[in-house]
Amino acid sequence: MAAAVYAQPGSGARFDWGLAGAAELGRVCAALVVVDVLSFTTAVEVAVSRGMRVHPFPWGEQAADYAQRVGATVAVGRRRTTPEQPWSLSPAALSAAPVVADLVLPSPNGSAISAAASATGLPVAAACLRNARAVGRWLLRQGYGSTDAPIGVVAAGERWPDGSLRPSVEDQLGAASVLDALAAGVPGGLSVEAAVALAALASTPDVPAAVRGSVSGRELVEGGFAGDVDVAVQLDVSDVVPLLHQGVFSAA
Repeated sequence: MAAAVYAQPGSGARFDWGLAGAAELGRVCAALVVVDVLSFTTAVEVAVSRGMRVHPFPWGEQAADYAQRVGATVAVGRRRTTPEQPWSLSPAALSAAPVVADLVLPSPNGSAISAAASATGLPVAAACLRNARAVGRWLLRQGYGSTDAPIGVVAAGERWPDGSLRPSVEDQLGAASVLDALAAGVPGGLSVEAAVALAALASTPDVPAAVRGSVSGRELVEGGFAGDVDVAVQLDVSDVVPLLHQGVFSAA
């Protein structure tokens, strides 16, 4: 009985955190949304909007081998870009980098969650502040959101040095932005967890300022990547819905 309640039964839109939360919601939901505002899902939205196909992959050296096997270009760490290798997890860099057909985009959070979720066979959408409303509208148009076909919204979060989950402001607000787009139209209603996440958005009068002032936002700004935050905090500027199919994100 205790394990059953973790799936937030009886609601049409549900909310959880990280890889474990995604696995639990993936077990019972009909569609998943992954939110990693700084920066995986923002980078996915930017790349897909430019016509690239994005392959999620967990962070690590094996990403280059995987890219070679599937005939794709591999993105590198933000600080490892060169004129010959300009593709990285940086949304600002991806906005200017040459368009490639297929891009392997590794990250320790959103990309790892997306790669694992791919095994469920469920529709998996990549959402960020730039396209949250578009993702919510698309899910409702597809008929998701009833108690029989619930939507699971997963905030990726960040990592503490010991590898444990660090919940993050930007991903809670990004996930809540998707839930806000769903709230009025989802027939099964919101779970308590989803409603509480949505309440955080309602009490945040300036979302871009909150993301800029968050731990993750300040970390990027102080590290010299303020441009990535600038791209990430643009609200609902995109109608692109990156959808994961057979392990690759492309436009729905």
